[in-house]
Amino acid sequence: MIDSLDRKISVAPMLDWTDKHCRYFLRLISSKSVLYTEMVTTGAIIFGKGDYLAFNSQEHPIALQLGGSDPAHMTQCAVVAQEYGYDEVNINVGCPSDRVQNGRFGACLMAEPQTVADCVTHMQTQVDIPVTVKCRIGIDDMDEYADLTRFIDTVANNGCNTFIVHARKAWLKGLSPKQNRDIPPLMYDRVYQLKQQFPHLHISINGGIKTLAEAQTHLQHIDGVMIGREAYANPYILSDVDKLIYGVDTPTLSRIEIVYQMHQYVTEQLAMPVQYGQANKVWHVARHMLGLFQGQPGGRVWRRYLSQHAVGNDISPDVLLSALDAVLQTQHSAQAYLESKND
Repeated sequence: MIDSLDRKISVAPMLDWTDKHCRYFLRLISSKSVLYTEMVTTGAIIFGKGDYLAFNSQEHPIALQLGGSDPAHMTQCAVVAQEYGYDEVNINVGCPSDRVQNGRFGACLMAEPQTVADCVTHMQTQVDIPVTVKCRIGIDDMDEYADLTRFIDTVANNGCNTFIVHARKAWLKGLSPKQNRDIPPLMYDRVYQLKQQFPHLHISINGGIKTLAEAQTHLQHIDGVMIGREAYANPYILSDVDKLIYGVDTPTLSRIEIVYQMHQYVTEQLAMPVQYGQANKVWHVARHMLGLFQGQPGGRVWRRYLSQHAVGNDISPDVLLSALDAVLQTQHSAQAYLESKND
């Protein structure tokens, strides 16, 4: 197995958010960040009727996050992922939802490190792409540092070299998935300590990271930073990733240029044939773009316009251009007002 991915910055797998439309959009903003799919279960891939693994060729580097615990099923799905062209398969050992626990995957697997290790071993015998693990720092009462290192050590000894660690524990009993994203305290130092103890492993940190300045601070201690909700709510923060983090001086698209490219993308998506009874709609794409003008004059106008006019059937892709016009008018008015104040 050759792992050539540079995971200094990645965008977290987020259920219902990081679908192929979202990832295409984010790729326009950063050419280097590693993108992760939503978690896809082995059951969906093996027994489902939809194409749960489809992605745009422009999304590379792209990783599939896989939910499951049966080594045979995990291996079968890893093989399919490699055939599709994914650059990595990541095992979900961090999601705390009841549905995930009932399926015996996600964060509850932190209590079964040998199960995860067995999955890694079987998967790596059949694929050449990296098999990685995303986990928490602990669950319920298994939240001591020794519990975490026992998990990491067991899985690493079976061949896993890359771990993405959410720096919060998960309460599987008593907290909802949403509460598990905020209530357990962040313990970044524990992830730093993990890197010190396992210097030969690639350790990425996840949880509560909102700026590239914070990411740069973390990168002084560990190998990679995974950004989650902030990359969705304020996606244009990724526009500086290529230059500041990777040192690549690639042209950066403006927000306006991104809107025009997404207009073309939506037009192409709407022209595609209906698959599995699911026709593409403008809103399927536009909903991921609501944060494009976050913090900018006209940002609220952009969100409101799309929320009001991009929902429904038979919506034209031109709604994106109309929303952009509304933003530019707002910005022009704001600039004119400031100039009049300075006269």
